[in-house]
Amino acid sequence: MGEMWAKLGSLVAGAMFLWVMFQQYMPHQFRFYIEKYSQKLVSFVYPYIQITFQEFSENRFKRSEAYVAIEHYLSVNASTRAKRLKADVIKDTQSLVLSMDDREEVTDEFKGVKLWWASHKNPPKMQTFSFSPAADEKRYYKLTFHKNHREMFVGSYLNHVMKEGKAIEVRNRQRKLYTNNPSDKWHGYKRTVWSHVAFEHPATFETLAMEPKKKEEIVNDLTIFSRRKEYYSKIGKAWKRGYLLYGPPGTGKSSMIAAMANLLDYDIYDLELTSVKNNTELRMLLIETRNKSIIVIEDIDCSLDLTGQRKKKKETNEEEKDPIRKMEKEGESKESKVTLSGLLNVIDGLWSTCGEERLIVFTTNYVEKLDPALIRRGRMDKHIELSHCCFEAFKVLAKNYLDLDSHHLFASIRRLLEETNMTPADVAEHLMPKSVTDDPGTTCLENLIQALETAKEEARVKAEKEAKEKEEEEEKLKAEKEAKEKKATAGEVKEKEMSGEKEKENGVAVKENGVV
Repeated sequence: MGEMWAKLGSLVAGAMFLWVMFQQYMPHQFRFYIEKYSQKLVSFVYPYIQITFQEFSENRFKRSEAYVAIEHYLSVNASTRAKRLKADVIKDTQSLVLSMDDREEVTDEFKGVKLWWASHKNPPKMQTFSFSPAADEKRYYKLTFHKNHREMFVGSYLNHVMKEGKAIEVRNRQRKLYTNNPSDKWHGYKRTVWSHVAFEHPATFETLAMEPKKKEEIVNDLTIFSRRKEYYSKIGKAWKRGYLLYGPPGTGKSSMIAAMANLLDYDIYDLELTSVKNNTELRMLLIETRNKSIIVIEDIDCSLDLTGQRKKKKETNEEEKDPIRKMEKEGESKESKVTLSGLLNVIDGLWSTCGEERLIVFTTNYVEKLDPALIRRGRMDKHIELSHCCFEAFKVLAKNYLDLDSHHLFASIRRLLEETNMTPADVAEHLMPKSVTDDPGTTCLENLIQALETAKEEARVKAEKEAKEKEEEEEKLKAEKEAKEKKATAGEVKEKEMSGEKEKENGVAVKENGVV
């Protein structure tokens, strides 16, 4: 037995010596051919195919999308089978992500056929200083499967892994709220077109104060949109949808946008048009947005001159003649040269197809000021009016703020809400407890009733004042009209008298001529 182990050790040592000599002294050309034909020889005996997925792509600064998708896929599908796991908080995720430890192997199954995933890491050959994480170590996943199932795994299975991995990444990612940076930060090593923070707004459609029927209609519209990729491709339209939210301040337009994002798990891009210099920058911003996002332009009637007011040629000529007005206009033009046609091209033209599964939302307090071309159907597909608080919206707020489903004061509040206007924001402010009392619900409801009665009285006084001013204005106009008519009548009488005197003078003159 001892002699056998001694011979085995000598054989292993000899093999290692020959391998080292082969690596160091064999010319590269011969070594290449020997490895090539030895692998062919092994392929006749070894019936398995292996595919390697490197962590970093060719530019060595960006992680491979395939590697990331596989990592997310295995974090769910292999975490229950692997014996050695590692936990980490991956960038843009909101929870711990489990993944296979280095040199760990797990078995997966697809359509009844087994395959194997293995995680590997190659340490660096030498110590180097580099900004690239790929220079430190090379990680990769290796997929092994039988050659008889090559077509199924190369086609269907890998597509399944990529699709599932991206879906898992979307579910686990930390959603973001973006805002556009000034264009002077768009270049250089740390170029950032958009800056972002974590989006953690708690608004949902369940907590949104509006009519249940209208709320259900919007939720159904959003849900159907998110599931219609093939439908939009079939009808030849970009996979996007426009929403126009309009109504008085404090009616919940921003909360509606947050609820949309939370329902669909979308990121939000808050586009500040006043900081965009021209149409080219606007297109660049659009290109840098991701899919599954909401592009928001709030208070669009205040952002730029997009109200449909076209300048006449006469006005332009007057500005050119007046040097002061010309200088003022040049100062304004330096701030932003985004035009209505440029914005329309971005939301509904050729550039609107740069991305998919996106919502474009405009908000405004004065919808009548907007250019009809900007808000027509096909650009702003759905118009949603957010008006004053109704009783159904109040019940949602009462449940949110006071955890009340019913109260004896609800009847009085319902009557007052039907008689006066108050925004949901004002109602919510009165429902928020301001002090610790025995019954905060009753106290807050009484405060709301008092505020509604005050608002009703103020509205009555305002209406009476406006009616009185209108009556006085009508009387003033009537008096002015009567004065003009009286003046015109006096002028006609005087003109007739002068005409009669002139005719009388002419008659006397004719008579005198006849006598002569």
